[in-house]
Amino acid sequence: MLFDQLINRGTLPALEKMLAFTEARHRVITENVANADTPGYAAKQLDAKAFQHALRAAIDEAKETGRTDLRLRESREFRQDAKGRLIVTPSTEPPENVLFHDGTNMRLERQMAMLAENAMMHQAATELLRSKFDGLLKAIRGTVR
Repeated sequence: MLFDQLINRGTLPALEKMLAFTEARHRVITENVANADTPGYAAKQLDAKAFQHALRAAIDEAKETGRTDLRLRESREFRQDAKGRLIVTPSTEPPENVLFHDGTNMRLERQMAMLAENAMMHQAATELLRSKFDGLLKAIRGTVR
């Protein structure tokens, strides 16, 4: 019970949800890049800003209510199952301009920029989570270094 309270409080659940989102978004973006030459392929997306706003709202709600679990409000792109796992449903990315001659709506440069942004978000969440677990490990061992 004590260990459960340590793990499911504070920033750990938020970081866990962020890692799940960035992992899913990475898969969506790499699928877009892999299908760059596929005629008629419509790029998909997971809106990072919408997820971040939903995560912020869930954190605020948890603070107000004193709950330990984070419940994200459902959107058309993401929801949580009964166990709190993140389920994503990518939407079709709206074309920025007109469709290209082969019917696609994707610019490879934009996808690569989104991939780099997503990798940085994932790395930051990973480093923060590692730091939290290192602190817990030090507390368990009773060491300061």
